[in-house]
Amino acid sequence: MQNLFLAPSIMVGLGLFFGIILAIAYRFLRVEEDPRIEKVEEMLPGTNCGACGEPGCHSFAEKLAQNAQQPSGCTVASPDAIEMIADFLDVDPGKQEKRVARLHCAGGKAQAHQFAEYRGFENCHAAAQVSGGGKGCSWGCLGLADCEQACTFDAIQMNKNALPVVDIDKCTACADCVAACPRDLFEIVPLSHKLFVQCSIPLEGEAARVLCATACDACERCVLDAAPGLIRMENNLPLIDYIAGGSAKPEATFRCPTGAIQWLEGAQFEEKSQTRTDDPYARFL
Repeated sequence: MQNLFLAPSIMVGLGLFFGIILAIAYRFLRVEEDPRIEKVEEMLPGTNCGACGEPGCHSFAEKLAQNAQQPSGCTVASPDAIEMIADFLDVDPGKQEKRVARLHCAGGKAQAHQFAEYRGFENCHAAAQVSGGGKGCSWGCLGLADCEQACTFDAIQMNKNALPVVDIDKCTACADCVAACPRDLFEIVPLSHKLFVQCSIPLEGEAARVLCATACDACERCVLDAAPGLIRMENNLPLIDYIAGGSAKPEATFRCPTGAIQWLEGAQFEEKSQTRTDDPYARFL
């Protein structure tokens, strides 16, 4: 009978002992948190999207209190909220440059060659495991809306051509779509960077064009037409270097035979944001 109660008594005793140890440790070893952190966190949107580069709003609030970040680092907060945080902490709010998600592919249903019909789970990750979803291009957009479903802010809608249209007003550069795309086609870029390459095929000439009507064929005309140093070819694709090169201008897109490089005035894949005509200047009228 004594053995029946011995084991539970030992467990209860050990629990009390370690509980007392933890209570003492918390009492004497705890680190007091800056009371401003809680106040700042309340001023933040609370989306915990990670667009600021921190794992969540609390972590970002800690960095703000330590003056290791600027309030403008939160791309979700409104300008008024940023000013309010800056006033509360008595710091410079910083400059907030609008950034958006752009897709390095324009190969929708009407452009990309389809060699098979995909029937299965309606998501890009599943299709990528089954011969790339039936598209001839194994680098392009699969068009099954993983990015749309992953977007916390409802900023992505698939168009009739099975390409994602990112609402530049709603987009907060949280990078959920970057993580969701199995082809790594999304990139977060400043909205001011209007020159953009909408292709990821590392092939050249006819080998690229046979896969997609809007594929870059590595002709290098854009390199010649752009400011010196702005564009260079890498893996048969134009790489735009806004830091090393000169100012970007739409002239770099005029002689592109397929429209793989575009001058984007708004959202991608909207009719007014990218138009190709025989007259290169007509799209800006």
